[in-house]
Amino acid sequence: MSLGLGWKLKGDGRSLAPGEVVAPDERLSWGRTVGLGAQHVVAMFGATFVFPLVMGLNPQLAIMMSGVATIAFLLIVSGRVPSYLGTSASFVGGVAAIRAQGGDSPTVTGAILVAGLVLVAVGVLIHVLGSHVVHAVLPPVVTGAVVMLIGFNLAPVVAGIYWPQDQWVAVLTMLFTIVVAVAFKGFVSRIAIFLALIFGTLLSWVLDHTVGQINSVLGGATEATDHFRWDTSGVGTAPWFGFPSQTMIAADGKEVVGWHLPSFSAAAILLVLPAVIALIAENTGHVKAVAEMTGHDLNPVMGRAIAADGIGTVLATSVGGSPTTTYAENIGVMAATRVYSTAAYYVAAVVALLFGLSPKFGALVASVPGGVLGGITVVLYGMIGLLGAKIWKENGVDFANPINLVPVAAGIIIGIGNVQLKVTDTFSLGGIALGTIVTVAGWHLARVIAPRELRDQAEGTAIAVGDHVYGDADGVDDLRQGSDRAPSGERDPGPDRRP
Repeated sequence: MSLGLGWKLKGDGRSLAPGEVVAPDERLSWGRTVGLGAQHVVAMFGATFVFPLVMGLNPQLAIMMSGVATIAFLLIVSGRVPSYLGTSASFVGGVAAIRAQGGDSPTVTGAILVAGLVLVAVGVLIHVLGSHVVHAVLPPVVTGAVVMLIGFNLAPVVAGIYWPQDQWVAVLTMLFTIVVAVAFKGFVSRIAIFLALIFGTLLSWVLDHTVGQINSVLGGATEATDHFRWDTSGVGTAPWFGFPSQTMIAADGKEVVGWHLPSFSAAAILLVLPAVIALIAENTGHVKAVAEMTGHDLNPVMGRAIAADGIGTVLATSVGGSPTTTYAENIGVMAATRVYSTAAYYVAAVVALLFGLSPKFGALVASVPGGVLGGITVVLYGMIGLLGAKIWKENGVDFANPINLVPVAAGIIIGIGNVQLKVTDTFSLGGIALGTIVTVAGWHLARVIAPRELRDQAEGTAIAVGDHVYGDADGVDDLRQGSDRAPSGERDPGPDRRP
């Protein structure tokens, strides 16, 4: 099996003719390739370290392992699917549920590691049986519902943990995110979350030096205290170079998360397994999107790409890192530049590894104020949920059909409301896990017992989502238009006009 490392120089390596593209097995000059790799780093950067913060994992380790996972992914797909593997948002709801039940970081990463293994198995199955099996088991109505309940289940996390730490900084950060995402085009729009994080942190610094300390309950605390919004005390003492520190329990009894070996809990595993469905949907969409942009038939490597994402997650969480997924932000960069060379992704992965070797960088990221995270997550979590509705819309799901309406309605309310089903005195199902089971099993049961005319109308079309949590133009036609129009600057060229 070829590793896809033999890139051919495209033309003179400096410029492209109108309509010309750089294929995955081609490259521009190394200087330009390094510059493109830097763009990919910026594109993935914000979400790759915001989501570990939200999940209570180490952002420095997450950045480092995203580079490792990306290299593994590119090798497994033989360089045919140019993609970057950043931190996945799909596990945020399950992780929040685990921590709400008292689970620590090793329990979190152990559960996600098992989910990664399940994704590997699904990828192998798809490789053997064909990509059509995805639609048969997880039609768009089911996939959209699971994505929606994962996102909306997170609302209490914003309301109870982040927002109360500094409500005014949260409000202003939220408004800044909305303005940048909507008022600007192209690359600026896609990094709105990253820019909002910088804005909110600087705003917190200004308030600390003008109005003084704030009295609020910090995340994980039980009582309100007087404190500065932006505590940078750990940044000055952190070394410039070195591996992330090992997870430890501080003197106050709180966990200081770093690298660690995972531990395994059946209850925790059940809470994160529904995220696998979201990962299958987004990986499928991303592969289709890249296939359309490059003009290559990538269906034969669909299963390998999904399995490679699972392997990336296993590699990352085996040392305490964050789950991974292919990033639509980077697909947007490719659509804008018309450069699909995997060489640029190897450059980005190496840069991420270098960032991961700086504890000072990790301490700076970990110091982001809670109010800033409140303003960012109120947008992100809602958009994760609305992506489910987007999947329904793009695939023409008919909710006039009771096969689609009834089981999905039940599953979503169970997921969002965190409804619990006590199985035994020591085991219960609830929230995301129970909602997913009801949605998937309920839909297939309804389809079996319904009249034939309702069954024929319920299936819809093949999954057509090419975003990961918060894009807006990831359909194949939009991607083609974006790529064609990219040089004019008249339109956001990417499949992911994020925040």
